[in-house]
Amino acid sequence: MSLANIRLLALDVDGILTDGRVWFDGDGEQLKPFHTQDGLGIKLVQSHGIAVALVTGRVSPMVDYRARQLGIAHVIQGRDDKLAAITELTGTLQLTLDQVAYMGDDLPDLSALLAVGVGRTVPGADPWVRERVEATRAAGGMGAVRELCNALLAAQGHQASVLAKFGVGE
Repeated sequence: MSLANIRLLALDVDGILTDGRVWFDGDGEQLKPFHTQDGLGIKLVQSHGIAVALVTGRVSPMVDYRARQLGIAHVIQGRDDKLAAITELTGTLQLTLDQVAYMGDDLPDLSALLAVGVGRTVPGADPWVRERVEATRAAGGMGAVRELCNALLAAQGHQASVLAKFGVGE
């Protein structure tokens, strides 16, 4: 499926928006490092009509916090069946799975990655996932999401307007 038809970008969190490690402070609170370039990419695709969703098996207040910072309205936590979660969301948004790009890195993501219009993973993904899904050049938590966002924007004809917003002509 073509990136030009994507209306929803769904993202796993650990290993995609983060480097996959989970840090804990002395009180047992989770800490997650997020990349600012990924954040800008998410804001840019949203500003061009692509909805964004976070779909994660873990539950973390940090995910809610980051989603609020980025204006992400669709946050699904504590769901191991990513395909079921995405299918439910597409029904709510009146979209088809073909209109979804999903990025995940491990076996719980695989069925969703194979069912959507565009599935992407990262170089550090589980080998069985990498065998079946195209990987970005950038690592998870290190600009992989931005890479996909830029590809979506370019495929949908928005590259010139995005660059112009930042004072750059083509």
